[in-house]
Amino acid sequence: MGAAIHGTPDEVTERVCAAVRQYTDAHPTAEALVSRYSPVSVRVRVIDPGFRGKSRSERHKAVWPLLYQLDEEILAEVTLLLLLTPDERATSAADRDFTDTFASEMNLSLPEALRRMPTSDSVPRT
Repeated sequence: MGAAIHGTPDEVTERVCAAVRQYTDAHPTAEALVSRYSPVSVRVRVIDPGFRGKSRSERHKAVWPLLYQLDEEILAEVTLLLLLTPDERATSAADRDFTDTFASEMNLSLPEALRRMPTSDSVPRT
């Protein structure tokens, strides 16, 4: 299935994508998506049926070594590594960062939807 970049590619997302592509090349049923979340944050999602029955630790041990090959400056921008089975994707709140579903539900662009999300300062305290 491969690895892809969501949004406009840049040097960092291209290098991160190349690193996780090593995983998808070795696991043909896996797919990876790399997304620039902010100017200093890149998020990575890998969906693999092969993760079924594996702990989070086992999953991370399979992917992080590929990312550790990156330069320290690039690796520092990886702020989320989301490793899911296809079934877990439906219930993962973090997966929303990789889809436009949340924004389209509100009929907004993804950046606008994120700007409108409540912050901890705007939530009433009880």
